[in-house]
Amino acid sequence: QHLPAADQAVSLGEGKLSDTYLNIDKILDIALEYGCDAIHPGYGFLSENPAFVKACEDKGLVFIGPSSEAIGLMGNKIAARKFASEAGVPISQGFSGSKEEILQKSAELPFPLLIKAAAGGGGKGMRIVEKASELQQAIDSTSREAASYFGDDSVYVEQYLESPRHIEVQVLGDSQGNVVHLFERECSLQRRYQKIIEEAPSPSLSPEVRQKICEAAVRLAKAIPYTNAGTIEFLLDQDQQFFFLEMNTRIQVEHPVTEMTTGIDLVAEQ
Repeated sequence: QHLPAADQAVSLGEGKLSDTYLNIDKILDIALEYGCDAIHPGYGFLSENPAFVKACEDKGLVFIGPSSEAIGLMGNKIAARKFASEAGVPISQGFSGSKEEILQKSAELPFPLLIKAAAGGGGKGMRIVEKASELQQAIDSTSREAASYFGDDSVYVEQYLESPRHIEVQVLGDSQGNVVHLFERECSLQRRYQKIIEEAPSPSLSPEVRQKICEAAVRLAKAIPYTNAGTIEFLLDQDQQFFFLEMNTRIQVEHPVTEMTTGIDLVAEQ
């Protein structure tokens, strides 16, 4: 569908992903050869790769997305949680450190606990631990998985929220320091940590909490400072308390849900 809509279409050739869609040099060479002045990274592959952003800048091409610094800051869950907390955005109880430190600190939190890969995403490198006797093995397994998937074996532990709602707030930032939100989407219905249904507006939020969670998202984005489109994800507990989960520093697959409910073309705004 997208090929006939384009003025020109160029094949990246055949082969492994590293030779095609992940081949930064090939993509930038094609862009320059065809007289492009900007690159839209889509919502996969290189869209959250700081090295790709930097390579675009070095070649004099505009990267249609946030800065490499913003992507790097939000790309590590431990750093992102710390930054969110300093920006006055609620985070769930949790901690990171060496395996020994995590085992020692685990007594401070009630079970069940959630172990996550610091550099993880998409549900990879994530385990629920029901009791203390399972913790060490879970940390070892998560650490190995994190190293395999993300090249970073660091993990962190946080309190596991029973039956939470998954709320994400769409934000847009310009290069003058202005940030707006375009309300929220709810993606609580998931299978294997993958979203199945995206719904807007969220049926779980009261008007008061909707205002607070959207204001928190804008506050965090301004603190970065964030430019372009992004999504800030929160967990909502049964008491309507919300906690920062992570930020996706790109347009998301789910962005048409916001476009349908607001009438705003997010990609055009980018």
